[in-house]
Amino acid sequence: MDKIDFKKRDRALYQPPAGRFVRVDVPPIPYVMVDGRGDPNTAPAYLQAVQWLYSVSYALKFALKAEGRDYVVPPLEALWSAEDPASFVARRKDEWAWTVMIRTPEGIGPAQWQAAIGKARAKLGDAPPSLRHEVLAEGPSLQTLHVGAYDDEGPVLAQLHDEVMPALGYTFAGPHHEIYLSDPRRTDAARLKTVLRQPVRPIGPDEDSRR
Repeated sequence: MDKIDFKKRDRALYQPPAGRFVRVDVPPIPYVMVDGRGDPNTAPAYLQAVQWLYSVSYALKFALKAEGRDYVVPPLEALWSAEDPASFVARRKDEWAWTVMIRTPEGIGPAQWQAAIGKARAKLGDAPPSLRHEVLAEGPSLQTLHVGAYDDEGPVLAQLHDEVMPALGYTFAGPHHEIYLSDPRRTDAARLKTVLRQPVRPIGPDEDSRR
């Protein structure tokens, strides 16, 4: 039985270069998702959401493995949005809305989904209301690999928003997206590897690229 590892199969999505932004076309991808708002370091809902994602994801993995469709559970990812994109550069975390998510294989049916939720519920209690299995279609995006602490992302994002996107004629086409390749519990902050991705589209003649 071949075990799918999305990080190795889809290298362009998970292994961008550090120090510069590259364009990538992201295909539609199914995820387990949970929404929330507020500082991820202090919001209890964030920890609950992550616990649910992993519990459901591993329940799905073992169910599919029993069917001969084994895969490596991919890294945690998150979409981040705010009314003012500058709040990401300034790290005003209380202003952030987030969707945490973990990728799944295609072809997961309603019965498999409900069974996975049932197993997670037995451990964790009531599910977050926004828990769902949904396809994310980002399309054209700019991304880079950030090596370092999460709070050191500000200058990288400022460069993207104020220099890279305007120079290429792009504006925002979706929330800021992060893929956490390192486990912060086991990795020094200076060595954390995070994919920073921004879906983009060509800017219109009367638009501001920073909005």
